[in-house]
Amino acid sequence: MDDSKYWVAFNLIPGIGRAKFGLLEQHFGSLDSAWKAPAGELQAAGLDSKTVEAVVSLRPGISPDAEMERLGKHKVTVHIPRESTYPARLKEIYDYPPVLYVRGTLTKTDEWCVAVVGTRKPSVYGREVTEEISTDLARSGITVVSGLARGVDSVAHRAALKAGGRTLAIFACGLDIVYPGENAGLARDIMNAGALISEYHLGVKPRPDQFPRRNRIMSGLSLGVLVIEAGETSGALITASMALEQNREVFAVPGSILSPNSRGTNKLIQDGAKLVRDHTDILEELNLTMAVQQLEMKEAVPADEKETALLKYLSVEPKHIDEICHESQLPVAEVSGRLAMMELKGMVKQVGGMQFTLTREAVRNMRALSQP
Repeated sequence: MDDSKYWVAFNLIPGIGRAKFGLLEQHFGSLDSAWKAPAGELQAAGLDSKTVEAVVSLRPGISPDAEMERLGKHKVTVHIPRESTYPARLKEIYDYPPVLYVRGTLTKTDEWCVAVVGTRKPSVYGREVTEEISTDLARSGITVVSGLARGVDSVAHRAALKAGGRTLAIFACGLDIVYPGENAGLARDIMNAGALISEYHLGVKPRPDQFPRRNRIMSGLSLGVLVIEAGETSGALITASMALEQNREVFAVPGSILSPNSRGTNKLIQDGAKLVRDHTDILEELNLTMAVQQLEMKEAVPADEKETALLKYLSVEPKHIDEICHESQLPVAEVSGRLAMMELKGMVKQVGGMQFTLTREAVRNMRALSQP
């Protein structure tokens, strides 16, 4: 039985976190039964009197169906730990979110992700390094995770998008609120080529205490955390600390000993973080080099004759979908659908205005396949 709506409903009640969700599920078997249970049964399940009082007082004003409808209007999907769509790696951490709200899409390839974090006021060096490494990670099939903040976060997201890769932005508020507001356009782009993710229900405004909690999701989702420029009190160091607690790898880019922005990252390296010169240091440390190459070969090879036929009309130069339809003599609906699937597989890339090009991986694999 799908009782996601009751998880959503309980998540609206303050004081109910992962542990109490666990008590309710263990006692009642389903959150449906728990939602309808009287106060005595809730107490018997292990909830303290304050939480029971909150449930009893707030429950009459909450409609699970209405809340799901509201989420649907905002194009938000819900993922709970018992479902296969809930990120497996995130479920490994101690304090995983009982409800995950998502705008956009989560894919299996997102299991290969690295968090990229750093100062909100990077130097020219910090921006260049962030852009270069995030671009190369994205081109290698690694999903870039960050927090949509000013500075390093924003540069990392934009670089991944520009490279045609996937990126995930973790919010410290409800998904109907973009913080900072100046990143509203970036958030829309991320939603179309990745996902916006939060543990907070719609309407929750950002508060200072919610950002450190958000950071545990960034590190929990990821294979490792890369810190690029961070002062001694940077929030990025909190993410690195949480990564260590979660048994994730921590990477850091070295900087000048004279730069305040590099004091945190240099200290991380001194304490044992992996020094990173480029993205290959990360791939090698995570044993992803061969796996990424194999994935690229598999995904960027045509699946059938029609995909093979379409590839004949594409090149590294942008071509409009109307021109592709005209040359291939295929219906626009079929070409559009095929291109969408090929884009997901990393074979083609839309470069704006319904213009498509072959990806670098597709060109390389086609050459490899044509060799005797």
